[in-house]
Amino acid sequence: MKRWGLTVPLTGIPLPQHREIVEQLPDLGYTDAWSAETAGTDAFSPLLLASQWAPQLRLGTAIVPVYTRGPGLLAMSAATLAECAPGKFVLGIGTSSPVIVENWNAGEFAEPYARTRDTLRFLRAALAGEKVTEQYPTFSVNRFRLERAADPAPPIMLAALRPGMLRLAARESDGAITNWLAPGDVPTVRAEIGPDLELVARIFVCPTEDAEAARNLGRLLISSYLTVPVYRAFHDWLGRGELLAPMHEAWAAGERKKANAVIPDEVVDELIVHGSPDACRERLESYVDNGLTTPVISLLPTGGDPVEQVKALAPR
Repeated sequence: MKRWGLTVPLTGIPLPQHREIVEQLPDLGYTDAWSAETAGTDAFSPLLLASQWAPQLRLGTAIVPVYTRGPGLLAMSAATLAECAPGKFVLGIGTSSPVIVENWNAGEFAEPYARTRDTLRFLRAALAGEKVTEQYPTFSVNRFRLERAADPAPPIMLAALRPGMLRLAARESDGAITNWLAPGDVPTVRAEIGPDLELVARIFVCPTEDAEAARNLGRLLISSYLTVPVYRAFHDWLGRGELLAPMHEAWAAGERKKANAVIPDEVVDELIVHGSPDACRERLESYVDNGLTTPVISLLPTGGDPVEQVKALAPR
């Protein structure tokens, strides 16, 4: 089955006003709606609404941080959404970042690989309705059992960038979720997880033929994200270390404008899909041709009507 996803909610549209466009997504050819969680909406609420507006859609979180909710609360939130969207919900979990975990949520960003592994193992048991008493290496749980375990239990996918987490996803989860990659990067990621595991990627799409405007916006995003250590390491692994070195040097020196300016056009054009809707759709298809299972559009603001852009980017 060909999958085609959209990130919700859309920028600039109040959440309750999404009903009309979400109801249309299945008829437009979209199969999936995926949420994110940084400092806007939480990951679950937009999908809970979507489950009632368009029950045909598969719904996924990309991602819920493993540090910002206790294990039991994370299981309860997932089970609630799975009950509202039976057989149609995918729980995507991951580490998030130190900024979100520590600066914004008063947590401790420690042992990310181990914490993700332990949370995955706990959720497997808890979402299956088991009573969990376990001393995991990074936390412990005593006599937890969901009162409303969903049937079927939702699949669990892992946010993964580099080989260690990708291999964990392949061994123990139902899929890998990534972002900030170009079509040509997909085979590198795919090689770590094998040919059969579902691979989901959020892809930044800026549907405008004003290349300069798209690149300017892309540079702002790239300098904000790819200077985060985990993403820097990811792109070093993908082979962009030399191209991005001037950006990292300027950023480390506190020269934010220079950091943006020295990002090469070729890097922006690889990581940000832009152009006419037809050109964007063709570029998205190239990700699939290279081994991506599920492209998830993250629509960047261009000043145009986002609803009309969602319609124009629908699969053909």
